[in-house]
Amino acid sequence: MNFFKSHKIALKLALTNLTNNKRRTALSLLGVIIGVMLVIIVLSLGTGMKEYVINEVESFGSDIINVEIKVPGTAKTSASNAGGLATGTEIKTLTLEDAKDLAKLENLGAWYAGIITQKLTSYQDKNKTVMIMGIGTGFFEIDKNTKLDKGKKFTQKDSESAKSVVIIGSELAKNLFGNKNPINKKIKVGNEKFSIKAVLEKRGSNGFFDFDNIIYIPTETVQKKLLNINYVQWIVFKSKNTNKDVLTIKAMEKILAKKHNIKKEEDKDFAITSMAEAAEIVGQVFSILNILLISLTSVSLIVGGVGIMNVMYVAVTERTFEIGLRKAVGAKRKDVLLQFIYEAIILTLLGGLIGILFGFLIAKIFELIAIQMNFFLTFPVTSFSILLAIGFSMLTGVVFGYKPAKKASKMTPIEALRKN
Repeated sequence: MNFFKSHKIALKLALTNLTNNKRRTALSLLGVIIGVMLVIIVLSLGTGMKEYVINEVESFGSDIINVEIKVPGTAKTSASNAGGLATGTEIKTLTLEDAKDLAKLENLGAWYAGIITQKLTSYQDKNKTVMIMGIGTGFFEIDKNTKLDKGKKFTQKDSESAKSVVIIGSELAKNLFGNKNPINKKIKVGNEKFSIKAVLEKRGSNGFFDFDNIIYIPTETVQKKLLNINYVQWIVFKSKNTNKDVLTIKAMEKILAKKHNIKKEEDKDFAITSMAEAAEIVGQVFSILNILLISLTSVSLIVGGVGIMNVMYVAVTERTFEIGLRKAVGAKRKDVLLQFIYEAIILTLLGGLIGILFGFLIAKIFELIAIQMNFFLTFPVTSFSILLAIGFSMLTGVVFGYKPAKKASKMTPIEALRKN
């Protein structure tokens, strides 16, 4: 009974002191609130982005194998490879002939080779710089999310003859033609005139890629009439049996290494990835990123803990007479220690709860902003993030509150009363 009674008294005194010093309590709470709020927001945004990217990757199907260009001497998922390609390093060794040779493998089905570029597109007096994607006839079989609203797909003859035909996004069709039917109308892409063969259904955006303002052109046409090149940037295959993907990828690597005259692993100018592997890589990247961001945001919780410690040191100094009086009437060292530790725990717990509330509200605001920008993202506040934030804030309170609490508990009645 004495155990519960001492805790009850310590808790009551802690609450009384905190409510009697509202300004000091508010300042102590602020650091914890900000720290917990940042942890909640970072985990929420990280979880939402991870789910979004993985869902987008998986939306193409789990039976996809992708071949893409790679800077020799770099890993396919490395920053040096991504940076090299982003800054203009050209890899010209991947070709349509490579795609045709790989397509002979038994486990590979539909495929297309792709190129991406930008060109000024015009119709009469209307101009717009548009993303151009060179594709093959297998594209629509592989990408089930791309559907036609009106018109017809490319044929194999269109591709092989490098015919000047295009398929355009719904928003681009609206901008250039309004309510008129654009099928068979002529538009200018770069310096070439193209006939519109089809218009896509509205699809929206994927990241910063707007599918409704895009032009699809046969890969051979892009190569010969727009870019004057003979290479491609990637090749996508549909796998017939995903259980055989590992063996299939090994066979693909062997074929390309021989065709590109590659003797060493590090000299590869291509990378082959299955969709399952791509989703796993994305998950790993976001997990590492979340850990780094949580580590950074946790600094603010530590700062909040230091603030609590400093405020409690001031409280100990201000309340020496009270401490001495309590000890003089029979309070033990542990009773004084409990009182000050409870103050620290209450501060961090309350700050944690308020921080979670603000974090949740800000995450929802980010959701609304994303939707307004056509990014259909959700930023969930998970039970893990709540437990992590509360647990870390409580730990911060106990760790940083213990030293001033210990100092208060060590005071003798005479020492405390004398300092008044």
